[in-house]
Amino acid sequence: MKQAERPGLHRWTRDEYERLIDHGFLDEDDPVELLDGLLLVKEPQHSRHRTSVLLVARAMERAFGEGWFVQTQSPISLDDRSEPEPDVCVVRGSPRDYVDAHPRRPALIVEVAQLGLRLARGRKATAYARARVADYWIVNLIDRVLEVHRQPVRPGPAQRHWGYAAIETLGADGTIAPLSAPSAGVRVADLLP
Repeated sequence: MKQAERPGLHRWTRDEYERLIDHGFLDEDDPVELLDGLLLVKEPQHSRHRTSVLLVARAMERAFGEGWFVQTQSPISLDDRSEPEPDVCVVRGSPRDYVDAHPRRPALIVEVAQLGLRLARGRKATAYARARVADYWIVNLIDRVLEVHRQPVRPGPAQRHWGYAAIETLGADGTIAPLSAPSAGVRVADLLP
């Protein structure tokens, strides 16, 4: 008996992804994002999730101030195969600086996770570390904590994938300063619904 061929996995490029949108196969408002060449379904926007995204964005605007742009659930370009839409992303400049291309070098990425916690800790953390995002936070709605990922490290004998060497978990009573805004103290409680 002949064994059935295993179907191949197609990894999409950012150009192919944009053509899918341009040709109407995907709508830019569809709940998908491109990560490592895979089209991933984004976490549903339940009330707690959406409230936390808004709270995080407000806190980041206060923490970073002038000269920084805080965008929510909008695309960034990590590499040729990744165009994720993090819940909150902080980049230098203003919205007009990104008229012709998505931001490429975020100072901070924050994902709010409940159902997508495994994805945020796994595939997303790997992609952000590989893109050398120095400051990646996960607002963990299940445990009501902030997981702070810093110091991206490449794969080696001790680890199979890109990741973060420093991971710290802060409770609701904790305070943290973004690496790019070290004088700003952000209270974890201000990020939680």
